[in-house]
Amino acid sequence: MKWFNVGKIVNTHGIRGEVRVISRTDFAQERYKIGNALYIFMENEPPIEVKVASHRVHKSFDLLTFEGYDNINLVEKFKGAMIKVPESQLQPLDEGEYYFHEIIGCTVVTEDGETIGEVKEILTPGANDVWVVKRKKGGDVFIPYIADVVKQVDVENKTITIHVMEGLLDE
Repeated sequence: MKWFNVGKIVNTHGIRGEVRVISRTDFAQERYKIGNALYIFMENEPPIEVKVASHRVHKSFDLLTFEGYDNINLVEKFKGAMIKVPESQLQPLDEGEYYFHEIIGCTVVTEDGETIGEVKEILTPGANDVWVVKRKKGGDVFIPYIADVVKQVDVENKTITIHVMEGLLDE
């Protein structure tokens, strides 16, 4: 079975079993819906299935509680664990929408065929996502996921073609 990262439990929060999660998911509101099944992966242990009992956002973290884990002592062991979902829980997306795992690792090329680098992470600051591209030389490039810049995404071949607007590749 193929698993996809949703987030990492970095700490507990309060005494009622809430955990603090740094999310790595595209759709936090959907993933953390009350009643959804998530799987906690701890080193050298089989995954533990949990059901979301509550979700709220606090600062830059997602705070979750799980059914049956209503005490800090029950969730303390989850610190450092990864939260994952099986591939079967991924929903089909509309045209022009992609899962993070489909974009991360893609090679970014210009319309002229020049290779810029590889997408290493995705930032979600607000209006549109920003793809962080690691160059072979020099600093990272920040590519806004907008129609004026991203011209083609080929998930099968892991390539993204961009239009270079003035200033886009400046260091």
